[in-house]
Amino acid sequence: MNKVVVYLHGFASSSQSEKAQLTTEYFATYYPTVDFTALDLPYDPIAALAVIKTHLQQREIGCTAADKAVNNDRLVMIGSSLGGFLATCIVEQYGGCACLINPAVAPHTILANHLGEYFHPVLQQFYQVTESHMASLQQLMPKNLQHPENYLVLLQTGDEVLDYRLALDYYQGALIYVREGGNHSYIDYQQQLSTLTEFCQLN
Repeated sequence: MNKVVVYLHGFASSSQSEKAQLTTEYFATYYPTVDFTALDLPYDPIAALAVIKTHLQQREIGCTAADKAVNNDRLVMIGSSLGGFLATCIVEQYGGCACLINPAVAPHTILANHLGEYFHPVLQQFYQVTESHMASLQQLMPKNLQHPENYLVLLQTGDEVLDYRLALDYYQGALIYVREGGNHSYIDYQQQLSTLTEFCQLN
């Protein structure tokens, strides 16, 4: 069964970020036959989810009950920060598993302080981050995880952007590794890639 692995970057980031590139290189080296993609996402959360879903549908991973039953073992999401939030939204709808790096919980409460215009370096587009996006994020957030055991969560207590304790609470029942210190970008991320692939049963 061919796995479909998707990496989702964080807010104001891209597929060219350090973690995205490290993950891309790791899969190219050790899992060249796996269908791996690091997507570039717009800042609008609804548009970002549409990009992800289009990518999955092209790989015949749908969101009906029948599709979910058939395909939940194929899908692996890897998400950092806001990408972790979006990965959670996808797995709750499509099934599969997710590996999250310092994931954003209730991101509308954080990004409300970052409204304004941004330029996406890869998509070469300007984006407005607005109050309506915050409302979308709030509505999209799953209230409860259906299968928390399908999540691996990597947290560092030194995260200067997000309070790691929110993720500890939200992802109760998941496999959670908490490391003291570190930062939001997750220091020594490369050393955790084998943990991610083992959790997703790629080994």
